[in-house]
Amino acid sequence: MAIHRSLLTCLGLLLFLFPGAQAQNHAPPGCNPDLNPLYYNLCDRSGAWGIILEAVAGAGVVTTFVLTIILVASLPFVQDTKKRSLLGTQVFFLLGTLGLFCLVFACVVKRDFSTCASRRFLFGVLFAICFSCLVAHVFALNFLARKNHGPRGWVIFAVAVLLTLVEVIINTEWLLITLVRGVGEDSAVGNGSGRGAVASPCDIANMDFVMALIYVMLLLLAAFTGAWPALCGRFKRWRKHGVFVLLTTATSIAIWAVWIVMYTYGNRQHNRPTWDDPTLAIALAANAWAFVLFYVIPEVSQVTKASPEQSYQGDLYPTRGVGYETILKEQKGQSMFVENKAFSMDEPASAKRPVSPYSGYNGQLLTSVYQPTEMTLMHKGPSEGAYDIILPRATANSQVVGSANSTLRAEDMYAAQSHQTATAPTDDKNSQVFRNPYVWD
Repeated sequence: MAIHRSLLTCLGLLLFLFPGAQAQNHAPPGCNPDLNPLYYNLCDRSGAWGIILEAVAGAGVVTTFVLTIILVASLPFVQDTKKRSLLGTQVFFLLGTLGLFCLVFACVVKRDFSTCASRRFLFGVLFAICFSCLVAHVFALNFLARKNHGPRGWVIFAVAVLLTLVEVIINTEWLLITLVRGVGEDSAVGNGSGRGAVASPCDIANMDFVMALIYVMLLLLAAFTGAWPALCGRFKRWRKHGVFVLLTTATSIAIWAVWIVMYTYGNRQHNRPTWDDPTLAIALAANAWAFVLFYVIPEVSQVTKASPEQSYQGDLYPTRGVGYETILKEQKGQSMFVENKAFSMDEPASAKRPVSPYSGYNGQLLTSVYQPTEMTLMHKGPSEGAYDIILPRATANSQVVGSANSTLRAEDMYAAQSHQTATAPTDDKNSQVFRNPYVWD
């Protein structure tokens, strides 16, 4: 009888413990049973929000990493020194955005000491990095829009770092004070039995979490307010950068207003405290993508563009090419220069030089006949004889004399010179007789 009762007792214990053990090892659909329950949200297909946010955050990490490489690699190609001074701050901004995408994973997984501590500390610090960089950019844009000359790059970067350090100090003190206060309260309740224990960073009210981000909200408001004066500057080419900052901060304000209302009021009203982690993860992913789409991509597309001053200098002093088109232009210019030499016959000196009648032939058909003027004949010296010998009629077989379009043939010129030598006066060889070629003897 005793043995029978003992067997029934063991069987009852097994039936009682087996469902509990089976429920403890039960994994949600899509997850490996050997996986740590802390990471069930990353693979749980019944609650797809974790998988969706994981995919969105992973795409954001890859995109931000690629944009960072592009921005750093474009440094040697930046022609505008004013834009180059902002590259350090923009790379710092990209690092903060990359951290926001990585923090999404800490909000997707379940809570423990490490994840809660990283949420409380890095949430404000990473947003402070991004908003501090926007404030520093706005600070530089206000100088550039009015004077077209802003502070140096290290000054802008130092402003962003100093503004971020303020939030680092605030979050560090807040995290340490709350943990030490929790340990002290536990020790007082347990009469010193809680010595050496560490309070959980997850034991924090939602309102306290939001109140610790007041400084980050002030940075966001400062960036949004400071972007407006940059739109009214005298130099209009900096306005588009102010529009980028203004659009980014306006979107961030809308995202922060929504998640704060849901985190502090909406989830409690609908009795859904389990929505707190998805709310934070969605806010991180949405705001990080807003940074990428509305600020990072437009700035990267504008960083290598030359300033209007450099574009004007490039048009004023163009770089001489060595291509085939340049060679054709030079040859065309030289041929035009040779053709324009046809007008050099009007000068007196050109008539005294013996030039071969075939030296200026360029293979082109003559389209006009040159007729020397009276002043040209007067400068050629004395000439006697018939007018039809000096100025023969134009014939179809006339050749070019020198580089001018003349109708005088070589034999006609030789006959005119011979006749002039034969009829020269003998009493005074150095005297010159001027006769009008239009007056007949």
